[in-house]
Amino acid sequence: METLRFESSDLEATEAFMSRAYAPMRIGGRARDTRARVARTAAERVGVDKVAIDFTMAYDVGALNRVALLTLHTGAIAATAPGRDELYGPGESFLITQPDRPYTGEVRAARYTVALFDTELLTEAAVTGARTRGPVALTGNRAIDPAANRRLGATVAFLRDHVLVDPDAGGLVVATAVRHLAAVTLACLPNSTTGEEPHRTDSRDAGGATLRRAIAFIEDNAHRDIGLADIAAAAYVTPRAAQYAFSRHAGTTPLGYLRRVRLDRAHAELKAADPGLTSVGAIAVKWGFAHQGRFAAAYRTVYGVPPSATLQDADR
Repeated sequence: METLRFESSDLEATEAFMSRAYAPMRIGGRARDTRARVARTAAERVGVDKVAIDFTMAYDVGALNRVALLTLHTGAIAATAPGRDELYGPGESFLITQPDRPYTGEVRAARYTVALFDTELLTEAAVTGARTRGPVALTGNRAIDPAANRRLGATVAFLRDHVLVDPDAGGLVVATAVRHLAAVTLACLPNSTTGEEPHRTDSRDAGGATLRRAIAFIEDNAHRDIGLADIAAAAYVTPRAAQYAFSRHAGTTPLGYLRRVRLDRAHAELKAADPGLTSVGAIAVKWGFAHQGRFAAAYRTVYGVPPSATLQDADR
């Protein structure tokens, strides 16, 4: 993990820092206290910032070239663009701008969280015929409904508070959480896949042979950072066809099957482990489970006992 902290009441210093941390920008503001604070935790392909601006700060920013999701905790943020003026308040989670477009507005004495991740993750997370349709794009800034707004904010908060702050979180945990954030973003914000009709070829390709190829790939690569796009490519079909194949013939999803394989691998390690040399948490993290409570609940559902019981019995 990488961490970065900044605090200053000097506008020039704040402008220089934010230009390095985000994109070239101009800022302005008039107040007795022009203090700005930023605390960043970052990993490969993602970063989460906790930001506090104690004054009304005008901004004019170049293209970020990343997806930037904001969750506003206090204050207000006004965003302006050709044909669009938005005012966001506390409790809202939203896309501040299209990744390839500059943006302007004001931060009005606000505290907020920013999650930034690579735009390619949206296409990787999408259940579309990605081979022919090109990159997936977000087409709206606000969540589709209040429940989606809450879900998006909770997902960003989980990444901020439980994944990126954990020094023991392995690469698989972080990669899984980031893929999940991209998938939740697509589920919660309007995007170019909304309303797409299934392709006949996807339905035709969703047979037993596709399922077998996908399962073989998952079994051989569960220890790696893989997602839906990788599974579909290994099965020589679109992500949507892979989804259909698992739904029709296995009663689950490709990622659901991947999680079950990883749970089985964690179970096998717990059975074989020396309780004095490892822990449930270390094995869970190794197999991509960041939340220990959820791992324990899933484990008990499948195996009928908590993972700690399996570990304690391992040396008997």
